[in-house]
Amino acid sequence: MKRYYAAWIMGLLLGSISASAAVLATVNGDEITSDEVNKVLIEGTQGRLDSLSPDKQNELRHRIIEGMIVQNLIYDDAQKTGILDSKEYKQELETTIDRLKVQLAAKVWEQEQFDAIKVDAKEVKAYFDTNPNEFIDKEKIHARHILVRSKTQAQSIIASMKTLSGDRLKKEFMAQAKLFSIGPSAARGGDLGYFPRGQMVASFNDAAFALKTGTVSSIPVQSQFGYHVIYVEDRKPAKKMGFDAVKSFIEQRLKMDKFKETMEKKMAALHEKAKITYSK
Repeated sequence: MKRYYAAWIMGLLLGSISASAAVLATVNGDEITSDEVNKVLIEGTQGRLDSLSPDKQNELRHRIIEGMIVQNLIYDDAQKTGILDSKEYKQELETTIDRLKVQLAAKVWEQEQFDAIKVDAKEVKAYFDTNPNEFIDKEKIHARHILVRSKTQAQSIIASMKTLSGDRLKKEFMAQAKLFSIGPSAARGGDLGYFPRGQMVASFNDAAFALKTGTVSSIPVQSQFGYHVIYVEDRKPAKKMGFDAVKSFIEQRLKMDKFKETMEKKMAALHEKAKITYSK
């Protein structure tokens, strides 16, 4: 039953992606859009995309784009070589269409069940008042990093910036990130954006959050990816989120809880009425 709900939730996530898609690549006239890539990303990470570091997200996004390019190239060649006219292709296509009809009908039915569920405004406010710890915006830092393969190189980079501070330090750090970093963020001057405590690997997380704003790590930070030199650009303290900022989230959460209860009852009733036999 958990798999069933997970599939439904994934359907909601995929359906919520913006219709205004950017074109990321074109293969023989066929466009690969950001919506298509995002759908694969969300499905592949089981909805936990935001829990990954910006570097990891970019790496996965690049792999997906390259994979889609390969698929398009193969499809073009399949068209040219007559695969689409083959008996095997037509049989598989018919089977796939039949399967998609069932899946699409289930998705629309589930959406109708979800839309029919209502949540009272008083329930939303009561949840906010009784669960204050859930609505704390965690402390975040805006950091950059230079990722290299050797500890010696990381030490050399740190030493080269030891006498710098302020804007000079930031500009030099960005320049060296573009020059030396092997991470996906190199082209952006090592920029990782803002992230909360616990999102990055433990060694990186601990070192980054221990730094003062506008400073660079004094020793290389080792992780499974290599050796990092870290620069903390800005810091946002933890703060309590206001009701208006989270009420839509609470409403959806309560609605989902009610949906799960409703679906359990509906599925139990449907199972009871149906004639189901299992092959040995």
